[in-house]
Amino acid sequence: MLNTSAIFLAAAVIAVPIFTRLGLGSVLGYLAAGVVIGPSGFGFVGEVEQTLHFAELGVVLLLFLVGLELEPARLWRMRASVFGTGGAQVAVTAGIVAAAAAALGLGWRGALVAGVGLAMSSTAFALQVLGEKNEMGSPHGRSAFGILLFQDLAAIPVLALVPLLGTTGASGGSGFTRVPVVLGVILALVVAGRLLLRPIFKFVMAARSHELSVASALLVVLGTAVVMHSVGLSMALGAFLAGVLLADSEYRHELEANIEPFKGLLLGLFFMAVGMSANLRVLLDRPAVVVGLALALVGVKLGVLFALGKVTRLPGKSALSLGVALSQGGEFGFVIFGAGREAGVVGAELVELLVMVVTLSMGVTPLLFLLRDRAFSRAAPGEAREFDAIQENGSRVIIAGFGRFGQIVSRLLRVKRIGFTALDVSPTHVDFLRKFGSKIHYGDASRVDLLRAAGAERAEVFVLAIDDVEASVRTAKVVRHHFPHLRIIARARNRQHAYALLALEIPTVIRETFAASLDAGRVVLEELGLPTTDAKEAARRFAEHDEAYVRSVYKLRDDEKALIASSKQYGEELEKAFEQDAR
Repeated sequence: MLNTSAIFLAAAVIAVPIFTRLGLGSVLGYLAAGVVIGPSGFGFVGEVEQTLHFAELGVVLLLFLVGLELEPARLWRMRASVFGTGGAQVAVTAGIVAAAAAALGLGWRGALVAGVGLAMSSTAFALQVLGEKNEMGSPHGRSAFGILLFQDLAAIPVLALVPLLGTTGASGGSGFTRVPVVLGVILALVVAGRLLLRPIFKFVMAARSHELSVASALLVVLGTAVVMHSVGLSMALGAFLAGVLLADSEYRHELEANIEPFKGLLLGLFFMAVGMSANLRVLLDRPAVVVGLALALVGVKLGVLFALGKVTRLPGKSALSLGVALSQGGEFGFVIFGAGREAGVVGAELVELLVMVVTLSMGVTPLLFLLRDRAFSRAAPGEAREFDAIQENGSRVIIAGFGRFGQIVSRLLRVKRIGFTALDVSPTHVDFLRKFGSKIHYGDASRVDLLRAAGAERAEVFVLAIDDVEASVRTAKVVRHHFPHLRIIARARNRQHAYALLALEIPTVIRETFAASLDAGRVVLEELGLPTTDAKEAARRFAEHDEAYVRSVYKLRDDEKALIASSKQYGEELEKAFEQDAR
């Protein structure tokens, strides 16, 4: 067991950074690592079924955390997306795939099982990729989640119906008789969650034990998963319901922090187990068939989802992103194919082929995201929403980037009745802030024509608060070149960002967390008994030394060795300076 754990960890540590560096994402790295160490690769690990069963806990924990983000009222508002769009996606995709399978000579029962199984997308895969790209809150991210939730729900009746298609239909006859039991368990879980969960957590938290808090969080997730699994439901669905019931509780953030580390590790193990389950011999024996079917599946699902996205009035790019996110096969497909094999509906050879197709389709998805990102970055400006027309109003200040940093600056200007013009490149962000009365325009601050329209030729100060480092530096270059009279106050996310801005000879560069961190350090010194005046002086001296250091070494930003050596020297000089002060 210890050797196996070491193999899993070593494979992940080697593969994931490589694939992430190549821009292919961590999920594809986990899949590749699983293929390499699995039976079809070097055979380092052979217990595929046991590993996959245990690794499903990663999906369970993921769905619990997703549920924590959804209050019951919000979930109810999503009913159209879940049952409308989700139901249409499963029905249309399953119909197309089943018709194609029947046309290729597969019996209608096998074609139906293959169609429904391949219509399912991977909840774990899609949510992980969307989360990595910070797209869960986007329109296509919300639509994707609704569709995935419906698929999880749809798997319940599907697994009850598949045995009825077999030659031994009696074995599955109890599927319908379990429906009242299933509904009763769900209802009991909801009622118990409402009445018992908060009192239980209140009792546990009173012990003030972090270990006990972590244990109680895991117990709630695994307990609901076990109850659901005992009546034939998805373990992930049970965990999701538990998360929803606790979404509006005062313990939500504590639970999230306790579960997150376990979720990351087990989800990675899940993807590795999926890679291990792939039989490469099927691919090597019939490469054209497997690759062709995988690409056909991705193409069909992408087309169906894009069409549904347009029907539900998603913008073109969001509709395409929805198709890309859910274009792969899913883990529920493995379960449905296995049920079909047990019922005698599909043969073992066909199941191996379908599993390989699903696995390969998962590998295609990160590549599609990579192509999508490149295509969007090269899209002509006319294809996107047009930038707002800006009426020059004599503002003395232009704020580029209206996130946390830019908004605080604007509030201070507003209370002093100083006019400003705010620009932000995110249309969703602009529309949201306008609802709260913020005067903000949609536009790219690196475009000279928009800056002129915003009154840059007459303004006095330019606040560079853009979050994206590359866009921030690009905008700074444009402003320095075309409007040299503007005094630039630039926000830097980190030292490398600060170095790049200082290289453009911008005099005022403010590191966004530096002042707050310095204040925290001063308070820590005071809490440890240092007099307030001494703590303030220490913070002031440190700030002076650190600012001087940043401005002296930014020219070394591309020389890692020189930067490391300079950093060590700086640390020694700072210690000596404080030692001299103490004498």
